[in-house]
Amino acid sequence: MRGAGGTSGGIGLFFIGLIMMCGGFYLLFNAISVRSTFGMGMGLYSFSGWGANFTITNGMVMIPFMFGIGLVFYDAKNIIGWVLFIGALVALIFGVITSIHFSLKAMSAFDLITILVLSIGGLGLFLRSLKSF
Repeated sequence: MRGAGGTSGGIGLFFIGLIMMCGGFYLLFNAISVRSTFGMGMGLYSFSGWGANFTITNGMVMIPFMFGIGLVFYDAKNIIGWVLFIGALVALIFGVITSIHFSLKAMSAFDLITILVLSIGGLGLFLRSLKSF
């Protein structure tokens, strides 16, 4: 009988590693807090030129987006409409991604060590079960 992954590795190591890894990664992802500062007034891009500072906000990116959508619906072969639409869409996606902040919730050193041992130890056992003995 073949073991985990078609190798002669142990099925027991496979399931123990899988359970440890799932539990550890669940606890790790549960301890991560995600927040976003994306809003219509948030500065998305800023640059200086001609002796002044210019800031483009998320709300300003919606203006070429609306014009691009209008031009595409009016004439689907209009290149300027497609450029405005796709460029503004890329800017909006970039703005959302750059406004995301990840932080680890407060926990004791014991909690963090337990999470890391379960996650990384489980991953090690899982991968070891796929290797031939």
